[in-house]
Amino acid sequence: MDLRVRALESLLIEKGYVDPQALDVLIETYETKVGPRNGARVIAKAWSDPEFRHWLLDDATAAIASLGFAGRQGEHMVALENTPSVHNMVVCTLCSCYPWPVLGLPPVWYKSAPYRSRAVIDPRGMLEEFGVALPDDIKIRVWDSTAEVRYLVLPMRPPGTDALNEDELADLVTRDSMIGTGLPLPAQQATIPNVGSS
Repeated sequence: MDLRVRALESLLIEKGYVDPQALDVLIETYETKVGPRNGARVIAKAWSDPEFRHWLLDDATAAIASLGFAGRQGEHMVALENTPSVHNMVVCTLCSCYPWPVLGLPPVWYKSAPYRSRAVIDPRGMLEEFGVALPDDIKIRVWDSTAEVRYLVLPMRPPGTDALNEDELADLVTRDSMIGTGLPLPAQQATIPNVGSS
């Protein structure tokens, strides 16, 4: 896919249909101003700052906006906290409502009919397909995003991360962990940025 995108980009630039500088601005916007790295910063702050965590769970829209992440597809946000007894997972059963300011563009699988239906019908089985096998005593809650409300999962902080700063913690947060289809990375991977994985 990467090679195809580069070939298409080269062709469009060569024919004069796309300005490479404008393309760079768009890419930078989605990499730095809109995207899963923003969400990772929100989660890392919630993990390290109890007051911010409480604010995020009470008024996610305002808490997220305080970090500069607001706008299209993120007008009203709700944070869902994973606990030892509850795991949250987000889906949009009608289309692909998704919080762009904190997660970027939705992955292809998020928009697919199989995910949208199976996440509701068989969430535990769907999670297992993503490599997340939860014990039977953990309740799975599925939240349906709408045009009015977007959700962000606050995953549980990995053990052994007490000494990590917010930047190091953010490296452990994956896009999928903020949707609920994945878990954060373990503490030993704090120096490897993996936010856009899966």
